[in-house]
Amino acid sequence: MKYIEAFHESDNIKDVYLVKQRTSAVTKNGKPYDNVILQDKTATIEGKIWDPNSAGIEDFEAMDYVEITGIVKEFNSALQISISRARKAGEGEYDPADYLPVSGKNVDDMYRELLSYVESLTNPYLKKLCGAFFIEDKEFIEKFRKSSAAKSIHHGFIGGLLEHTLSVTRLCAYYCKAYPVLNRDLLLSGAMLHDIGKVKELSAFPVNDYTDDGQLLGHIVMGYEMVAEKAAAIEGFPGQLRSELEHCILAHHGEYEFGSPKKPALIEAMALNFADNTDAKMEAFTELLNSNAGRSGWLGFNRMMDSNVRRTSE
Repeated sequence: MKYIEAFHESDNIKDVYLVKQRTSAVTKNGKPYDNVILQDKTATIEGKIWDPNSAGIEDFEAMDYVEITGIVKEFNSALQISISRARKAGEGEYDPADYLPVSGKNVDDMYRELLSYVESLTNPYLKKLCGAFFIEDKEFIEKFRKSSAAKSIHHGFIGGLLEHTLSVTRLCAYYCKAYPVLNRDLLLSGAMLHDIGKVKELSAFPVNDYTDDGQLLGHIVMGYEMVAEKAAAIEGFPGQLRSELEHCILAHHGEYEFGSPKKPALIEAMALNFADNTDAKMEAFTELLNSNAGRSGWLGFNRMMDSNVRRTSE
């Protein structure tokens, strides 16, 4: 099959893709059309069905595998497909593995490295707390290893939550060497636990969308609750240490406008916010460049970067 990441303007497409979303809309002239989001394991792309009542457009819904016929066009510096025909594919016409985005890194290797950071903790309470999640809680571990870190913005693939968590932990370990004022055990525990609420915020693949609790509460609040519950079960866990760790989780988005219930009041919380933001933006920029392989010049305005961006010249 032709993967979405290899699409170029003017390409003629006839292949099966997973429909993540289908919505109806109306043009300024009152003409109905459909928006669809197509996915394979490499990327997603928006599609337009300008004549949804055409005989060539058969019935299909979100989460169906659909054979799409159309042409790739560029609109507002982004590629999209103008769809002329669509047919729901039958079993045997597609391999589901082609449609589930997966981390390019080895999940087992990443998890072993994360466990090495757990083992490196010297504070007995923080070490026991992290071990309660990453060593003892088998149900959590299975979800954590398979979860994405986001619906679409960054690390939106199987293993993405683990990959992001490990990257943030590595950055925080570096910060501790560069800035000895930091409490290493507190910062690394916060790094490993900061996004655990995402195992509840996002549903499993292939849906990978916000759950009801994800919409109502969000991963920061749910992660705080998960940590509070396990810490409460550890006899003698110091109240101030627990509050400091919970603050790191509550403040890791840094600003109220970014959904953070608290702004960093501890140096470790500030460091965690910087590491989280760095990895999210570096990954998002990397994914943007990868999805525009072969394109030079300006790639258009990116909302996360709040800037018009382009590839570095060689």
